[in-house]
Amino acid sequence: LHVDRQVSGCSDHDGEDVYNLDGEELWFADFIKKEGVEPQPPFIDHITFQDGAYQQAEVNQQTCKTNLDNARRAMKDFKIED
Repeated sequence: LHVDRQVSGCSDHDGEDVYNLDGEELWFADFIKKEGVEPQPPFIDHITFQDGAYQQAEVNQQTCKTNLDNARRAMKDFKIED
């Protein structure tokens, strides 16, 4: 059995989009260089992600930031109970 994960998250100033398999990073979006990175060691059978993976990561970031803004607007009037 293998465990694979995709993590996509954002803040006002940063973002992350990464794919993991069994705790090892297979691919991540480098938003500074504007490209996908496959940091796999040379001694394994290389796993390549399909074209468009980086573009999808950019879409995920835009969706995340929109959802973050919506959540902030929705929560701004909630009072904190003591």
